[in-house]
Amino acid sequence: MSWITAIFAWPLKQFYLLTNNYGIAIILFGILVNLILLPFMAKSKKSMLRTTRLAPRMKELEKRYNGNQQQYQQALAKMYREEKINPMSGCLWMLIPYPIIIALYSVIRRPLSRMMMLGEDAVTSLTDWVTQNAGYVASTSGRASAYAEIDITDLIHQNWDAVTSALGDFGGKLIDLDFSFLGLNLGNRPTFRLWSVDWSNKAVWLPAIGLFLIPVISALMSWLSMRISMKTTPQTDQQTQRTNQSMQYFTPLISLWICFTMPAALGVYWIVNSVVGMIRDVSLTRIYTRQLDLADANRAERQREEELIRKREETERQRAEGATEKNRNTSKKKIQASQKQQDDERRAAAEREERAAKRERLGIKENEQPASQVGNRRYARGRAYDPSRFGAGEADATPEAEDSVNETGED
Repeated sequence: MSWITAIFAWPLKQFYLLTNNYGIAIILFGILVNLILLPFMAKSKKSMLRTTRLAPRMKELEKRYNGNQQQYQQALAKMYREEKINPMSGCLWMLIPYPIIIALYSVIRRPLSRMMMLGEDAVTSLTDWVTQNAGYVASTSGRASAYAEIDITDLIHQNWDAVTSALGDFGGKLIDLDFSFLGLNLGNRPTFRLWSVDWSNKAVWLPAIGLFLIPVISALMSWLSMRISMKTTPQTDQQTQRTNQSMQYFTPLISLWICFTMPAALGVYWIVNSVVGMIRDVSLTRIYTRQLDLADANRAERQREEELIRKREETERQRAEGATEKNRNTSKKKIQASQKQQDDERRAAAEREERAAKRERLGIKENEQPASQVGNRRYARGRAYDPSRFGAGEADATPEAEDSVNETGED
C-alpha cells in the first residue's frame, strides 16, 4: 500500500512546492490524474459510442430471437466480436475514480508519513514536540485519531520556525504545509450540523458555510457529470439505461457522504474530477462522432461498391450461362420501348410468313427467278410471259425487243 500511495504523494508534494498553495496543488493533481487516464477514457468513450450505433442491429437480433435469450446473447456476442467492441469497457473505467480516491485519502489523511515520507520516529518526535509546546492533545476517539497527522501538520505550520530550530527539517523531508485555500482549511472536515455553529463569530460560521458548500457542490457536479455522460452517450439497452439512471443518483450521494466525512481536500478533488470529466465527455463525443460518421459513410460507400461489383459479376455469369434475368430495376420507359420492339419484330415476322404463304400459293419458290424478270424487276415482261410462246428463246430476244417489253411490261 505504501508504494501505491507514494505514486500519488510525489506529484501532490511537487505541485505544492511549485505553487505553495494546497488547494491549487489538489486541483493540479486532479487535472494530472485525468490527463493520465485520458487515453483509457477515450478508448472507453469510443467503444460506448460504437455500441450505441449498433442499436438498430441489436433490435433486429431481438426480433429474430424473440423468446430465446440464449441465442440472442450468442448472436450479440458474435456481433461484438466482429465489431471488436468490449461492452464492459465503459463500465470498468467508470470505477477507476474510486481507487484513486482511496489512495488520495490516505495521502491527505497522513501528510507526515505519506506525503512527506517521514519515518515513524520522526512522526513521534514531532507529535511529542507539538504536545509539549503547541498545546496539542491527542484524541482518543477513533475518527479524530485517524486525522491526527493533519492536526499535527497544521500546528507545525503555525510554529514552523520553532519546530525546525528544535528538531530540524529531517533531511529536507519536512515541509511547511499550509492547508488554507480561499479562507478555508482543507484539512478540516465539513459538517452539516450548521445549527451547532457559533453564528456570533464570523471567523467561525463563514468558514463553516464554505466547508459545507464543498460537499454540496461536489454532489451537484457529480450529478451533472453523470447527466452529460448519459446525454452524450445514449444507451438503447433498457438494462443499461436503468443502471445509468441508478448511477445518476447513487454517485452524487456517495460523493456527498465522502465529502462530509473526510477532509475538505477530497471534496475539492472530486469537484475538479467532475468538471474535467464533463469537458472530456463533451470534447470526446464531438471528436468521435465526426470520426464515426465519416467511418460509417465510407463503410456505406464500400458496401454499395461491393454490391455493384457483386451484381455485375452475377450478371456476367448469368449472361455466360445464357440465363440472364430481367433487371427488375429497369425504368418503365425502357420496358415499354423493349415491349414495342418485340411487338414490331413479331408483326414483321407475321408479314414475312404471309408473303411466303402467298408466294407458295402462286407456285413461286423463294430462290426461283421468273423468266419475266429483268434486273431487279421480277415481272418486267409480265406475269404471263412465256419465252417459248413464239418459238424463240430468251437468248434470241434482241435488245430492242427487251427495251420494248420493258416499256410496256408490268413493273
